[in-house]
Amino acid sequence: MSTRREALTVEWVKLELLRTAYATRGGMLARRDPRFVIGWYLVFAVVPWLTHNITVLLGLFAVCAAAVVLSRVGPLVLGLFLLGFVLESLYVLFAAWFFDGDAATALALAELTLKLATVSLASMAAFVSLDPERLSDALLSLHAPAMLSFGVSYGFRMLPVLMEEFHTVVDGYRLRAAPPGPRGVLGWRVVVRTGTTVVNAFYPLILNTAKRTRTTVEALETKGFTYASEHPDGRRIRLAYLAADRWDVLLIAVTLALVAACFGLGHHWPLYGTAG
Repeated sequence: MSTRREALTVEWVKLELLRTAYATRGGMLARRDPRFVIGWYLVFAVVPWLTHNITVLLGLFAVCAAAVVLSRVGPLVLGLFLLGFVLESLYVLFAAWFFDGDAATALALAELTLKLATVSLASMAAFVSLDPERLSDALLSLHAPAMLSFGVSYGFRMLPVLMEEFHTVVDGYRLRAAPPGPRGVLGWRVVVRTGTTVVNAFYPLILNTAKRTRTTVEALETKGFTYASEHPDGRRIRLAYLAADRWDVLLIAVTLALVAACFGLGHHWPLYGTAG
C-alpha cells in the first residue's frame, strides 16, 4: 500500500492474512526443505523450556528474532507480536510493582515471557515460510497420519472460504436490516448492531461452510484421495520433489551451534529468573 491510510484498511488486513497463509516472501527458510524447517522449529519450541537461565533465553530470543527478519515475516503478524510483547512486558513490570515484588520477581515473570516470545518468533519464522502444500507434504514425509497432513492443508485452504462466506452473510444481514438510526453516546448503538450482526451470522456461516466442506470431501474421495495418500506408490509420487541438500544440513548445524553458544554465554554470565 502506498500510504498509511490505505495500509490500515480492513481490506489490507484481509489480504495480509491471505498472504501470510499462502504466499512466502522468499526468505531464508522458504528455500529450505520443509522437513528441515520443521526440525529447526522443534529445536526452538523445546529448548527454551529446558532452562531457567535468562541469559540463555535472551540469546535464543535474539537468534529467533534474526530468523524472523531473514524470513521476511509480514508486517501484520510482526506488528501483532510486537504489540503483544510490549503489553506483556508492561504487565510484568506492573505485576512486580503491584505485589510489592523486587527485581527477582520481575526476573521470574520475564523468564516466562521470554520463553513464550521465543517460541512465538520461531513459529512465525517457520510457518510463514511454508505454504500449505509443502507443510502438508513434509508432515506426510515424516510419517504423520494422512488425515493430519490433509487437515493441515485443508485448514489453510478453508481460510479464504470462511472470509468470503462471512462477508456474504454479513452483507446479507445489512441489506435486509432497517437503516441504522442515531449512533448514540460514543456510538454504542453501532457497537451493539455490529455485535448482533456478527452473532447472528455465526450459524449461517458454519452451515454454508459445512456444505462446501462436504462437497470438497466427496470430490476428493471420488478422485481417490485417501487411497493415494495411504498407498506407498501414491506417497512416493507425491513426495518425489522433496530433496535435502547441504544447505539444509548446514541450517541445522548452524542452529545447534548457535544454541550451544547461547548456553555457553549463560554458563559464563548466568542470570536466573527462578530459584534453582
